[in-house]
Formats: sequence, C-alpha cells, structure tokens
Amino acid sequence: MKIFVTILLFVFCVQTSQAQTHVLPKFIRKMFFNKADSTKKSSFVVLPAISSAPETGLEVGGAGLYSFYTDSVKSDTRVSSIFGYATVATKGQSKFSINTNYWTPGNSYHFAAGISYYNFPFSFYGIGNDTRSADVTQIDQQRLKFYLGAEKKLTDELYVGFVSGAQRFHIPQTSYKTIFYTDKRVENHGGGSNIYVGPSVTFDSRNNNTYTTKGAIITSSFEVIRGYGKTDYSGGFLNVEYSQFFALSKKFVLGVDIQEQSLTGSRSPFYLLPALGNDEMMRGYYNGRYRDRNMLAGQTELRYRLSPRWGLVGFVGTGEVFNKSFSWAELKPNYGGGARYFFDIEKGLSIRADYGIGQKNPGESRQSGFYLALGQAF
Repeated sequence: MKIFVTILLFVFCVQTSQAQTHVLPKFIRKMFFNKADSTKKSSFVVLPAISSAPETGLEVGGAGLYSFYTDSVKSDTRVSSIFGYATVATKGQSKFSINTNYWTPGNSYHFAAGISYYNFPFSFYGIGNDTRSADVTQIDQQRLKFYLGAEKKLTDELYVGFVSGAQRFHIPQTSYKTIFYTDKRVENHGGGSNIYVGPSVTFDSRNNNTYTTKGAIITSSFEVIRGYGKTDYSGGFLNVEYSQFFALSKKFVLGVDIQEQSLTGSRSPFYLLPALGNDEMMRGYYNGRYRDRNMLAGQTELRYRLSPRWGLVGFVGTGEVFNKSFSWAELKPNYGGGARYFFDIEKGLSIRADYGIGQKNPGESRQSGFYLALGQAF
C-alpha cells in the first residue's frame, strides 16, 4: 500500500494566523493570502509535494494553478485557469499533466484542453464490483493522453460543442499467474491506442464556476472511439453528470452530484472501463479498485463557510460499477469530511483537504483515502 508523506504549503497555512502573514516573503503572501477586491487580477499558487512507496521510491514534485479573467469589464465572465502537475521518482517513474479551462468574454465560448504523460505503476484488482485486495497486482504503464473540447453558448444557460482527443497506453508484460491474465474479462493486456470525437451539451445556471452557492450544471458527451495500430476496438464512451447547489443560509450550501459513465462496443479494453473512486467522486476508494463497463455514483456535500478564508464540508455518497445490470444491493457507501482554505477570496479558489471512508470487505481493512487538491470536489 502506498504511504503518503505529503508536505504541502496547505499545512503551513493552517498553522499560520492571519495576523502573522506580514513576516512571510512577499510571493508567499501574494499566493496564499490574496485580499478580496473587484479588480479581477490574475493569481498564481504552487503546492509542492513529496511521497514515498516501495514500488517508486521517493517521489517529489508539485502542482501549480494560474487563474485569470479574459474580460475585466463584464461582471459575469467566469474564471479561466491553467493547471499543471509534475512529479519524478527515484526509481525512474514520472508524471506530467497540464490542462486549461478558458472562458471568452461574456462566456460566449468555453474551451478545454489538456495533455498528460504518466510513466507510473498502478494497482490492478480485477474487473467488477467485488474485487479482492488479495488479488492486487502492480502493473507498470506508460500513458499519453491529449484532449480538446469547445462549446458555444446558444442561450444564457445552454452550450453545445464537441469533445475530441487521442490516447496511447503501453503495458509491459507482467507475471501470467496474476489476475491481470487469469481473469478472462481483462482485454488488451498490452495496452493500445485510440482517437475519439463526439458531441457535447451543457446546461449551466451556476452563479459561480469555482465556488457555487446556487444553480445547476448538467454536462453530457458521447465519444466515438476508434482504435488504431494493434488495437481493434471501436465503440464509444458516454458521460453524463448532474450537479445542483442550494444556498440554505449565508454560510451553508448543499451540493448534490450524480454521474453515469458507460463504455459501448463489442470489446472492453480494461484501460477504457469506467472506474469507481477518485478525489472528486466516491472519495475513500482507490481509483480503479472497481471497474466495469458501466459506473453510476452520487454524492451530497454540505459546505459551511466559517469565514471568508476557511470552510468545512461533510459528504456522503454511494455508487457501483456493473457489466449489464444495475443492482441496488451492490451499491457501495462512502462518507467523510474536510476543510477548505480560500487563498483567493474574490475568485472563490481554495485548497481542499478531504478524508473519505468506504466499505469494509470481509478480511480486509476498511477502504479510505486522504486527498489534498486545488478547487472544490464538484
């Protein structure tokens, strides 16, 4: 099991009171203690990190977020951002990703793009909603992804556009005695390459895209996927997500989030299967512990704004993966809580620390996870 010894400036912020910020270097004050104003200035924040695991050795790196407005006049223009993340490990592994969300003045167009490269091992447990920790296998992978999406505003709340991208997965051979080969449901062991393109439709009535207190967003897309090279897969990927927010009072906000993903086509490359668990949905479950052709999950989160700088959250959720038939009895629970530090009050940008708890399978430790990230979970 990977043991995180994460050292982040978030911890430093927790221990430093507002009255003591004058002793900090100017660039630290500018990143983490931005004062609220209406000038629509850009902001930049960096989070360094360090972790360790037997399969990677020491891993060091960090993340950075640059946020800005494309228009300083129109008050409804949403926050645009560029987010980057990179780490290297002493045993030769590495991760890199950079992505952007760009809103034109008046939100007339919304563009999203990103590229990522992972040369990093992951834990594979098998296919289905009932995998066992005893079957876990460490799989090496090299993964390159690129995506591009664009949407045009048709009405104040409706956007229509497209999603597109390309992916390449390379999986070196591992032991044939592991579940990675013995489970007949695992397809395309060596990886594969594909390109995809398809339509997207978004309904968005949120009052803010970084810290929403009221409104809803429904995103939907269908990617038509075509494999090339050694991959003969052709099919599609459907993704639908609904989120709505209710202002219960000046300090309390209730958020509801539901997501459904489905892989279509006659084949099921394991690396394309929807997976349960990440830092945004079903917190507490290792991403990829459960994977299959369909995934359905939902959560609700109660957010309490202690002050302009600080917030607390509590969340509960449930979800499952399945091949063909959804079963209410197979739903897995998750719950937990966390804290928020708003380093940019005007934009509603925050550092998020969450601890999620999942189910306890017979003979296993209860599943759980700690997450430290930028921005809200949804």
